Amino acid sequence: MARGKVQLKRIENPVHRQVTFCKRRAGLLKKAKELSVLCDAEIGLVIFSAHGKLYELATKGTMQGLIEKYLKFTRGTQSEAITEPRPLDAKEETDVLKQEIETLQKGIRYLFGGGLGTLKMDELQVLEKNLENWMYHVRTMKMNIMLQEIQALRDKVLENTSVTNFVPFATDTSYPLIIQDGIFQL
Repeated sequence: MARGKVQLKRIENPVHRQVTFCKRRAGLLKKAKELSVLCDAEIGLVIFSAHGKLYELATKGTMQGLIEKYLKFTRGTQSEAITEPRPLDAKEETDVLKQEIETLQKGIRYLFGGGLGTLKMDELQVLEKNLENWMYHVRTMKMNIMLQEIQALRDKVLENTSVTNFVPFATDTSYPLIIQDGIFQL
């Protein structure tokens, strides 16, 4: 008995989808192992489920070892943006830092109206990035100071209430102070 052709589209029923995923994942892992044994191939397989679970298979060694081997093998074909940056020597690093300082100083002059001309797009982007970082640090410091002040006030209130042992008292008024026509009324 032959199987019918399977229509390749997303399975709508989540239970059926999960069952199919488990069965096909197991089949894919089994086929990868068989290919490795039969053909003496090194195979690395990574699967992320819809729920974010990781399933991996490295037929020889570890997945990290296979990834390193892959990176060594493809190093010549990778673009410059993907390769790791080489460390800068002292002179190159000082030149980069001088350029960054110059851009920042130019941006500060621009912000305070003393800049001559306009900034280039890349200079504006650097300035924007630095302004965002500065704002983040200012807000963080502000929040820390506010939290310290709140904690100090809380400690002071707790200290005062424990010293005086206030007993809460009930009032006969069932409504708050009302301001009407500028005259306080109870």
